[in-house]
Amino acid sequence: MSDAAMQIPETPLFDRARSIKGYKLNKMAMDLGRPENREAFKADENAYLDRYGLSDEEKAAVNARDWHEMVRLGGNLFFILKISAIDPTPMTRIGAAQAGMDHDDFLKQRLGKH
Repeated sequence: MSDAAMQIPETPLFDRARSIKGYKLNKMAMDLGRPENREAFKADENAYLDRYGLSDEEKAAVNARDWHEMVRLGGNLFFILKISAIDPTPMTRIGAAQAGMDHDDFLKQRLGKH
């Protein structure tokens, strides 16, 4: 199957190239599994992000909690979900962002909630 046939429109595929691109972002997010790192992130988010050498673009995506952008930049959704546990951000908001939908519309259309 060709690469073009494997593409899902407007969905970044987490492949080897994207994994390499997002290594620092994913490493930072994975390290939030440790309590002392969560505390450091909460105390000074930008200083915590600087520890990992994130680009300005990556830092902006994390600061804005722009889940779709973090994935586009190479973030593995399973790792960046660790960021959502700090705020906490409902999983449905992340799902809506990934689908490019308003949260209320997502709840109605995808989950049948009114």
